[in-house]
Amino acid sequence: MTTTATTPGGGKARAAIAARTLRTDRWWLAPLVTFIGLGAWVTYATVRVFMHSNFFVPEYHYLTPFYSPCITDRCGEAAMFGTPLPNFFLIPEAAFTLPFLLLFRLTCYYYRKAYYRAFWLSPPACAVPDGHKTYSGETRFPLIFQNAHRYAFYAAVIISVINTWDAVVAQSTGLGLGNVILWINVIMLWAYTLSCHSCRHIAGGRLKHFSKHPVRYRFWTFVSKLNTRHMQLAWITLGTLALTDFYIMGLAADWFNDLRIIN
Repeated sequence: MTTTATTPGGGKARAAIAARTLRTDRWWLAPLVTFIGLGAWVTYATVRVFMHSNFFVPEYHYLTPFYSPCITDRCGEAAMFGTPLPNFFLIPEAAFTLPFLLLFRLTCYYYRKAYYRAFWLSPPACAVPDGHKTYSGETRFPLIFQNAHRYAFYAAVIISVINTWDAVVAQSTGLGLGNVILWINVIMLWAYTLSCHSCRHIAGGRLKHFSKHPVRYRFWTFVSKLNTRHMQLAWITLGTLALTDFYIMGLAADWFNDLRIIN
């Protein structure tokens, strides 16, 4: 039931609607699925990062991306960049890269929408009221750090290079299913990283005449096409990261053998 108020000038004010929202569809389903999906992935990744085991297969030089680059005393043969950090249970093996990867994902424009809606209910869906009484945008702590996304992008590029190097080194031992999984993960990570809005802006955001910069224009066009798939790539890379880690963990734990194609 709605009522219409009258303004002092005789006009009609906005209708007073008692219902929280007039939407009758299952608007809550998308944020719920997002909550379950992101929650499950974060739980799995957190457990794996602090297991400190089953992250490397020496025979084929498979290193899970959750532990790359491996820089603690536990790393053994997996340490290609030295071991400057001690063996302490609260220190992840990839302590130099994980904070930057976390920052890149947390500040990603798509992930902001995803967890703002699913975890903070801010708002949970279009035409549904915000779950909070006040809203200050991204101008105060801690959300002001969302503006660091463009800088986190540069770190993500470096980390993607390291992941590519891991795949190249593993390839030197031959070809197996693990190599295929590693390469698929690397390709998807590059696609997600390059589809970033910051990358698109860097490629051509400030150019006034594309005709004077044909190379940058072609790259900007390529990145723009990837950018239209940014949401899908964000989810796909969560899947490829988990799959790569689980496969290498299974090999390292002797749950199954690698399917070898060459050597």
